[in-house]
Amino acid sequence: MGVVTDMRGRYRAERLAAVVRWAKGVRDGKGGNRNVSLFWRIFSLNAVGLIAAAALLLGPVTVSTPVLPGEALAVVGGLVALLAGNALVLRVGLAPLQRLGRAMATADLLRPGARAPVAGPAEAAELITTYNTMLDRLEAERAAGAARALSAQERERHRVARELHDEVGQTLTAVLLQLKRVADRVPEELRDEVGQAQEATRAGLDEIRRIARRLRPGVLEELGLASALRSLAAEFTTHGLTVRHHIPGDLPGLSAESELVLYRVAQEGLTNTARHAAADRAEVRLRPVTDGVELLVRDNGKGLAGAPEGSGISGMRERALLIGAALALEPAPGRSGTDVRLRIPAATGASRR
Repeated sequence: MGVVTDMRGRYRAERLAAVVRWAKGVRDGKGGNRNVSLFWRIFSLNAVGLIAAAALLLGPVTVSTPVLPGEALAVVGGLVALLAGNALVLRVGLAPLQRLGRAMATADLLRPGARAPVAGPAEAAELITTYNTMLDRLEAERAAGAARALSAQERERHRVARELHDEVGQTLTAVLLQLKRVADRVPEELRDEVGQAQEATRAGLDEIRRIARRLRPGVLEELGLASALRSLAAEFTTHGLTVRHHIPGDLPGLSAESELVLYRVAQEGLTNTARHAAADRAEVRLRPVTDGVELLVRDNGKGLAGAPEGSGISGMRERALLIGAALALEPAPGRSGTDVRLRIPAATGASRR
């Protein structure tokens, strides 16, 4: 009793080798196991172990009392092999779910296109496919919602700009004319004060007009994108910031939506430069490229420095999504500063007018 035969050793070795070959096939996706469910993989491995144990119990092999070292080693070896097989199957089967979890944690609807790779057992592959389909639907719904919101925002901008120009602007103009008539009749000692009131009214009128121009870029509608970007660069050129522009006149035809997105992204980029970058130089470049048109807004400021994206950058990303453009914010090459790049594909930017 208690003798471990050579046949038993060979049988155990063959069984262990079969389990290893099967698990390796699962890992490599071979042997037709790619679509086998995780349940059947674990069940099959456990079934192999239980059947082998039953065969040994019903066979001619017996166990001594007390257990001999060789017999104990054989039992422990079989248990280790079964546990290792289960661990390997679970590791391979759950790896796609772990990748799916990372993809879900890093998903950003403002940076569309990233999808989790479909792989693994049938359940995991079906779950990943469902997640990717849901992400497609969410991105489409967000793009449609953003389009409606931005369209409403542009209409509201136009309304406010028109009211500022037609009502507040005309009221200030009337006040300025009235002050001019008053200045001709007031005593000499009050003329300086009336003159100061005239200058303050004139400055307020200029500010109202500037705000109205920023809300509703009339030059974009009347003179085109190139003139609008040149005017924008001149508007942001102040005592502390110099904005250069490089805008050729032979740009390809662009749709009205693409021109508006280009103008708003350039406007927001220069606004961020003036408010946050602590820069003294900036430039606006618009050039045709092989697959479309590219806008570059570059400054020599302090850069992004890991700062979280605010509503301005989020707005630029949403506008880029509306026309299928790619927006990238990156450090300026070789020096401090930030590059804002907007690339519009040719098929999207083509004029439809």
